[in-house]
Amino acid sequence: MSNAAEIKAKAIETLDIEAKAVEKLKTRIDDEFVAAVECILACKARVVVTGMGKSGHIGRKIAATLASTGTPSFFMHPAEAFHGDLGMVTEDDVVIAISNSGESTEVVNILPIIRRIGATIIAMCGRPDSQLGKNSDYFINIGVEREACPLGLAPTASTTATLAMGDAIAMALMSVRNFTSQDFALFHPGGALGRRLLLKVSNVMHTGDENPIVKADTSAKDALFTMTDKGLGAASVVDEQGKFIGLVTDGIIRRALAKDYSFLDEPVKNIMFTTPLTISSDKLAAEALSVMDKHKPRPVTVLPVVDGDREPVGIVHLTDLLRQGVV
Repeated sequence: MSNAAEIKAKAIETLDIEAKAVEKLKTRIDDEFVAAVECILACKARVVVTGMGKSGHIGRKIAATLASTGTPSFFMHPAEAFHGDLGMVTEDDVVIAISNSGESTEVVNILPIIRRIGATIIAMCGRPDSQLGKNSDYFINIGVEREACPLGLAPTASTTATLAMGDAIAMALMSVRNFTSQDFALFHPGGALGRRLLLKVSNVMHTGDENPIVKADTSAKDALFTMTDKGLGAASVVDEQGKFIGLVTDGIIRRALAKDYSFLDEPVKNIMFTTPLTISSDKLAAEALSVMDKHKPRPVTVLPVVDGDREPVGIVHLTDLLRQGVV
């Protein structure tokens, strides 16, 4: 067999073994699993995840997933725990201890102290008769029939199964808590999702002196000066009461100039858009971008912001949204 064929064959075999290990986890979603999830739901403090070696690496990811989806959680290294970090654990905490064999020395050694503290222990383990399995309050079976490693030594299928089960726990908790995309964004304010779900029109619109507004009887020439001064390529048009009645843009001016110059001395109300798209300041900035993109026959680059009294309180430009990463 050529190297290429051997590489492909082994890779496919690995994926098959790990896929079967994950598939078998469905049979482990039983009453014990439900009880463990309900225990976490009832937790008044934090979920403390611990594990040694590769299980520790998986544990860090599980703790991070729980924390970002509404379950306060952190990872505690079992070796460091034995040298002082157990002080982070309280009686109101739930400890998820991970060990495929259930006999990892560092994990087993801290179980008596966790018991003395009074925290609840959930074992994610492959053997219910192991030290970890026997000394836990809840047991979640993540055991696998075989590792993908040809030597049967390197944790492969077992770590994949553990990670998948951790995701199952986190997603079950999210569902029961009715955790929303807005909640998720709250914990990810620095990411693209946070910007899309937290940033509102009021955060990006131009207001006050930066908001170009002209009256309906203002000449097209003076409206052009106003647009040039504000640099947004458009201006909201208002009536005598200051109510929004239309929009004039540099595009309108250019198209009119292509015909003749006489319009420049006419009221801007003669050339304005009378039914432009608008948005309110409390809408998400992402919604403003969507409104701009979906405008027919072509997308627009400016969007007047109008309040409940039809007063133009601001204006949003496409570049403002792109600058903020609302894409």
